[in-house]
Amino acid sequence: MTEELNSRARKFLSAKASLVKPVVMLGKEGATPQLIKALDEALRAHELVKLRFVDYKEDRKTIAAELARGVDAGLVRIIGNVAVYYRPHEEPEKRRYNLPE
Repeated sequence: MTEELNSRARKFLSAKASLVKPVVMLGKEGATPQLIKALDEALRAHELVKLRFVDYKEDRKTIAAELARGVDAGLVRIIGNVAVYYRPHEEPEKRRYNLPE
């Protein structure tokens, strides 16, 4: 995802994320290649994904930004110990979310 999310898109996605449960957990192992792969697969399947910080909570902002770059996704926001990521589906007709302009 090369373009940055604008404030309208972030607000839209934040509202949609309120209905989504965290599917990826970052624990004592940290940001391992397996975690990055799990996040990438979750984004491919769902487009909008929550990641819960079980550990490394004090470094969550830095780690969340690094993970976003690692999976080529937009970091929508960090709410407490949960980071919300968005990456549109590769095929436009299969996208679940049509972002506001």
